[in-house]
Amino acid sequence: MTTRSGPEHGRPDPRLSAITSERSALTNLAYRMLGSLAEAEDAVQETYARWYAMTREQQQAIESPAAWLTKVTGRVCLDLLGSARVRRERYVGEWLPEPLPDHAEWISKQPGADGDPADRVTLDESVSMAFLVVLDSMTPAERVAFVLHDVFGYPFADVAEIVGRTPGASRKLASSARQRIQAARPPAGPRAQQADIVRDFKQAWEAKDISALIRLLDPDVVMTSDGGGLVASAPRPIEGREKLARYAFGIADKVSDVTILERNVNGQPGLVVQQGGATVTVLAFTVTANRITRIWAVRNPEKLRSWPAEGRVRPTDVLRGHLR
Repeated sequence: MTTRSGPEHGRPDPRLSAITSERSALTNLAYRMLGSLAEAEDAVQETYARWYAMTREQQQAIESPAAWLTKVTGRVCLDLLGSARVRRERYVGEWLPEPLPDHAEWISKQPGADGDPADRVTLDESVSMAFLVVLDSMTPAERVAFVLHDVFGYPFADVAEIVGRTPGASRKLASSARQRIQAARPPAGPRAQQADIVRDFKQAWEAKDISALIRLLDPDVVMTSDGGGLVASAPRPIEGREKLARYAFGIADKVSDVTILERNVNGQPGLVVQQGGATVTVLAFTVTANRITRIWAVRNPEKLRSWPAEGRVRPTDVLRGHLR
């Protein structure tokens, strides 16, 4: 991104630091709206491109640059969400949001990663995989209105300018989205309890103890996989604990040189599967009443670029054929 110098003797624009400091907030906003860090970064980059395309007089006429940046980012995301629906109709298999590792691991271990923690997404409950999956079921306008108002606290007058509706209509959009969230999110247990259940799942899988694994799964458990057509994955959700257990152990019987690590996924207890030092699968979980009710398995290598690895493999090398 090209910056501009100030009007006097090439000195920096005194408002430049205030403008660039908004990047973290905009990235947080865009990731929750889009469910993809790559798309979020593109949206923020487009926002800054529009800012720097203006003349200095036009920039100085904007009373609140931060508000302007937020408004433009919201509108860019709204447009991207509309086009994303079309793209996902052509997506191979199930589409899942892009999972994110913890900041410390991401920053310190990923080769070539930008080390500035301010540019990372804040990992709270509003970016859990369960939350993002529900957001993805909403209309673009519902999602933008809900994220802006309920997650970030913007007033409906500001939301209305971004979604192109009246404040009253924007309030209804957020209310509809809120009802979806409440209906789709069962109460989760304490974090330590969730971590214990995920650890028990890992140990049962490694030990190939099918009885122990079944005891950890809710009878109506559902697992959704996303390979993006680049690697093999289950083409449709797998439902029921017996079927899921058989599927999991079918994988265990076919793969080798696999390491399963306990890691936080979008701030929640999860698992990372590595093969040959490369992250090939990231597993996110929902745990309710001491049972695993949902598993999301992200395998699309394009969505695993933020995960640290000792080495990188080509998409065609990643467990090809093992998850059919």
